[in-house]
Amino acid sequence: MYTVKCLNPISNRGLDLFTSEFEVIDDLNAADAVLVRSASMHDLEVPDSMLAVARAGAGVNNIPLNEYAEKGITVFNTPGANANGVKELVVAGLLLASRDIIGGVNWVKENAKEADLAKMIEKKKKAFAGNELKGKSIGVIGLGAIGVLVANICNRLGMNVYGYDPYVSVRSAWSLSRMVNHSSSLDEIYEKCDFLTIHVPYMESTKGMIGKEAVQKMKDGATILNFARGELVDDQAVLDGLASKKIKHYVTDFPRPAVAAADGVITIPHLGASTEESEENCAEMAVDQLMNYLEKGNIVNSVNYPNCDLGDIEAECRITVHHKNLPNMIGQLTSALAEEGYNIENMLNKSKKDYAYSIFDVEKRPSEKVLSKMKQIDGVIRLRVL
Repeated sequence: MYTVKCLNPISNRGLDLFTSEFEVIDDLNAADAVLVRSASMHDLEVPDSMLAVARAGAGVNNIPLNEYAEKGITVFNTPGANANGVKELVVAGLLLASRDIIGGVNWVKENAKEADLAKMIEKKKKAFAGNELKGKSIGVIGLGAIGVLVANICNRLGMNVYGYDPYVSVRSAWSLSRMVNHSSSLDEIYEKCDFLTIHVPYMESTKGMIGKEAVQKMKDGATILNFARGELVDDQAVLDGLASKKIKHYVTDFPRPAVAAADGVITIPHLGASTEESEENCAEMAVDQLMNYLEKGNIVNSVNYPNCDLGDIEAECRITVHHKNLPNMIGQLTSALAEEGYNIENMLNKSKKDYAYSIFDVEKRPSEKVLSKMKQIDGVIRLRVL
């Protein structure tokens, strides 16, 4: 029996996937795994027995990844599960910025009781008309699960789409429309595009990537859309760009006090992945990954350990090992098994920066002696027998 603690409300569509071998409990200290959405875990004390954390969403800034890697706690996220919800909100942001829909709706409400409202509308509507998206240029920065969907839908809207991602995956490349122009630099995006939409992860290297220098390189009257992370865009650079008319609109899903009330800023209260469908998709994906890991030792979509999937357990026993990415680790682990007469029927090893993960399918359950030998190898963090 495995126990799971939910730190946030998780869709029942996901929780209902748990088999009778899993129990959702309230006591964190007795939990083998955690399901979380936005709750911060940085100051949370978790038990040494904790095996995994699954984030029902893509961003993992609320989880101490390195600390958990040191403890052998595998952290999962759910890339792509909420991609369609975010994509649709980006399209809404494009329309809100290009046509003054918000201003028009508010004007109608303010004048709703006027007897000659129909005549007033005919005179006033030109102020809210705006421009069409067709024929305009948009730069999509980051071509992951969301970026690809945004690029493709913008292409179908008749926009000239430029995509930039020096680390684009093979899967994303196959999914990307052939009509998307591949930009080799951000400068090309800044210089050519009427709209820029950002879909990159937040990390130290991307913090404030849309800053003063980037804004200065943009076309006059450009619109910036940020549905990735608030910290990717420098607030003061946006305010200065709006004041100088370099930026026409800043559309963001991350209201921040510095820009939320500024003219030209359209702030949405973090609705990107909040659709019922997105929450269900994320919950289902997170639960599926937890069960696959806890029961079979397979890692899929981890952010602090390498993906390592050996499929179903067909041997008598499976041993999984979290360890440091050090020379001769595999040799030492296999030698410990061989010295005690254990035959390895199948194995897989993957590494990710400082950490690695190994799976060994063996012909019989290991004795305490062989397990003790393996645990004592320098660099071994956690060992499980399934």
